[in-house]
Amino acid sequence: MKYKLIAMDLDGTLNNDDKIITPRTVEKLMQAQAQGVRLALASARPSPGLFRERDALDMQNHRGILMSYNGGRIVDAGTNEVLYETSMDLEETRFVLRELEKLPVTPILDDGKQFFVTDKNGYKVDYECWNNRMTCTEVDNLADFIDFAPIKILMSADPAIIEDVQKTIAAFLPESLTVVKTAAFYLEVIPRIINKGQGVRDVCRAIGISPEEVIAFGDAPNDIPMIEAAGMGVAMGNADDRVKACADYITLSNNDDGIAAALDIFLN
Repeated sequence: MKYKLIAMDLDGTLNNDDKIITPRTVEKLMQAQAQGVRLALASARPSPGLFRERDALDMQNHRGILMSYNGGRIVDAGTNEVLYETSMDLEETRFVLRELEKLPVTPILDDGKQFFVTDKNGYKVDYECWNNRMTCTEVDNLADFIDFAPIKILMSADPAIIEDVQKTIAAFLPESLTVVKTAAFYLEVIPRIINKGQGVRDVCRAIGISPEEVIAFGDAPNDIPMIEAAGMGVAMGNADDRVKACADYITLSNNDDGIAAALDIFLN
């Protein structure tokens, strides 16, 4: 199979644990682009949170694709054209935010340009702002404040209780929404129709290729739909066991050039 698109999660996959793309991985991905293979960054982050990796891989000049919000917004990296976007219902968003006030979580909203929180010192707020290179505005109450329809509600929580919190949230969500775990300390409420697998299919339709022509890399449970949708789904060596179980191939870890190692096999 000749692969035409490489879709990659960022943290724990493309990036090593120091949040950088290793030189060998950069070199291999640049070689792939030179051969006409397109790259897609697939992340739960807001769009600005993908710009650092976009620039490191010169994706603007190689027809790259940015899949932010788990595929909730898909953008052509070269033209900035929005190829696909969906969002939550505003009233449902307010309902969820009020329910979250009863739980041990720190909700973090964004409008694609900046974050909004009720406590700038809340758990992982500084990290999220730094990781996405976005500013943060403190408001009194998120449910009262919000006047836009977001793509997601991000929330941080203690890893020791996060899966119990996830179950609690799932029990009160409207049918149109779901809650996914995107990191050891992050949950996200998103429209049920959004996932990275659907994002890959949307990208394929937009650029005129088949999902069978996609090789996808991931490490976390929210990467599973993408791993399953791609013709070749690759789990990182450091991936969650659930990701490894559904993958076609398991490569080395994100700290050991796992993407480059797999591409040495599947692109040659």
